[in-house]
Amino acid sequence: MTEADSQEADAGAALLISLLAKVAEGDRAAFEALYQSTCRKLFGIIYRLIGNRERGEELLQDVYIRIWEKAGYYRPTQGAAITWMAAIARNMTIDELRKRSLPVQEDADPEQVSDRAEVSPLRALDSSRRIGRLDDCLSQVSEPQASIIRHAYLDGVSRQTLAELYEQPVGTIKTWLHRSLKQLKLCLGGV
Repeated sequence: MTEADSQEADAGAALLISLLAKVAEGDRAAFEALYQSTCRKLFGIIYRLIGNRERGEELLQDVYIRIWEKAGYYRPTQGAAITWMAAIARNMTIDELRKRSLPVQEDADPEQVSDRAEVSPLRALDSSRRIGRLDDCLSQVSEPQASIIRHAYLDGVSRQTLAELYEQPVGTIKTWLHRSLKQLKLCLGGV
């Protein structure tokens, strides 16, 4: 990444922080600008998980309603604005899948997903149970390690970015991830 790219990324991150602050105050124009700046990324997250364009678009609207309602809770010291919004999108999508007992489609290809793909009820139940078990185990990991795992493995945040967000050396982040993953593995029964 060049210095110009880095400066552009920093400016984009600062803009999102500013927009979220204005959204927290009820600024509709800022909300529209926030939507235009982030909707493609958030829809990509939702679609990758749900694999259905129509339902993904509906869920995207619900995600932005949640962002509108919760914008005042965002704290720049706890992570990037886009990471915070991506976590909302991902969590709401997973909640929706659980409600409907649908499997999470981590590898769904937008070009090849059929809206009418049939899912075995037993497969959906098994997937739902595994997700619930993983969530239970993740709740046993202390903070900030649990948040770091979510950012790293659910949101795809790099180790370097995590180091900057949590104001820790990259080596510490790697150690926390390694230890936390070992703890999860033990909780999951060595899976």
